[in-house]
Amino acid sequence: MSKITSTKIIENTYKQIINWRRYLHQYPELSFKEHKTAQYISDQLNELENIEVSHPTKTSVMGRLQGKKGSGKTIAIRADIDALPIKEATNLPFASKVDGVMHACGHDGHAAILLGTAKVLSELQDTLIGEFIFLFQHAEEVPPGGAKEMVEAGVLDGVDYVLGLHLWSTVPFGEIQITKGSVSAASDIFDITIEGKSGHASQPDSAIDALAIGSQIISNLQHITSRVMSPLDSGVVSVTRFHSGDAYNVIPDRAHIGGSVRALTNDVREQIKESMEQICTHIAIAHNAKATLTYNYGYDPIVNNEDLTERILENTKKAFKDDERIKVIQSPPMLGGEDFSAFSNVVPGCYVGIGAMKNENGTAIPHHHPQFDISEDSLFIALKYYVTTALDLTGNTLL
Repeated sequence: MSKITSTKIIENTYKQIINWRRYLHQYPELSFKEHKTAQYISDQLNELENIEVSHPTKTSVMGRLQGKKGSGKTIAIRADIDALPIKEATNLPFASKVDGVMHACGHDGHAAILLGTAKVLSELQDTLIGEFIFLFQHAEEVPPGGAKEMVEAGVLDGVDYVLGLHLWSTVPFGEIQITKGSVSAASDIFDITIEGKSGHASQPDSAIDALAIGSQIISNLQHITSRVMSPLDSGVVSVTRFHSGDAYNVIPDRAHIGGSVRALTNDVREQIKESMEQICTHIAIAHNAKATLTYNYGYDPIVNNEDLTERILENTKKAFKDDERIKVIQSPPMLGGEDFSAFSNVVPGCYVGIGAMKNENGTAIPHHHPQFDISEDSLFIALKYYVTTALDLTGNTLL
C-alpha cells in the first residue's frame, strides 16, 4: 500500500474550494444548459495537467486520474452542477449575477468539492495506486436527469465503486449522515383524466359528474398508503392538482387530477401504481364514466450497497475520530428524489449527507428557497470525506 501524508494538501486546497464555489454561485446555469459551467470546470481540471478531461455529454465533464504506483480499484466520484429557476434573495457578496437563476440546492458546493478532490489526488499521483474518475454531472434537477445520459455514454465502464454526497442546509453542521440500504425515494408523477357527461346543475340525473367522481378518486387514493401498503413500508401519494369545470350552473364532463408518488423501493412503487389504476378504473366504471391514469416514472430510489456502506462508515469514523466537531451517524432515508441512482444501479454505490446548516441556533433556510445558503466550513468536511474514502477504496493509506 502507498503511505500518504496529505492533511496539509487538503487544508491548502480548501481555500481554493471556497473561491471555486463562490465563482460558480455567481454564474448559475439551468439543467441541460450548463455550457459555461462545464467549460469553467474543464479549465480548472486542465490546469492540473495530469488529469485527462473529456465531455461525455454536451454539458457534463469527466476527469480521469491514473495513479503512478500501480493498478488497483477504480472509483468514480460524482457532483451535480446545475442550478434552479429561482431569483436569489441572499444579499451575499457573491450572489447570482444571472437574473432568475440561482444555486439554491448546493450544487455549486458539490462541484467545488469535487474539483478540490481532483486537485488533492492529482498532487498525490506519484504515490497512488488505482484510478480515480471525477464525474461533473449536468441536469440533476430535471427528469430524466443527466446521470442516465452519462451512464449511457460509458462513464462507468471499468468502475468498481461510485460515490456521491449532498450538502444539507437543514442538517446541523458537523453531521455526516450515512444510510444503509435505501437512501432516497423513487420520485414519480401522475395525471388522471376523468371523462363524464356534462349537464345543467338543476338536472344532475342527466349528467355524469366528472368533478364528483374525481373527488371520490382523490379520497380513495389516500387509502393506498394507509390501508393497502404494509405499515412497515414507506410511500407517499400526494394529490397536488385538481381542475374541473368553469361555470356555476354546469356540471362538468371532465376533471383532471395530478400529483406525486414517492416510494423507497421499486416493489412499493409498483404496488402503488397498480392500486391507483384499480381505484381510477373501478370508481369511474361504477359511475358510467371513464378514468385514464398516466403514470410517469421519475428517478429510481438510491440504494446504498450494504458492504460498501459498512466499509465507508467505519473508515469515516476513523478519519474524523480526532475532530470533535464531527458526528458520523447512521441516518434514516429521505423521501426526496435524486438521480444518483442511475449510477448506483450499475455499480456498487454510496451516497451520504453532509450537514451544512449555517445557523448555530438550529434554524435554517431550506433547499430551493431564494435565501438558501450553506456553511462553507462544511466544504472542508466534504473534501476530507471524499479524499479519505477514495483512498481507502482504491487500496491507498492516508496518514
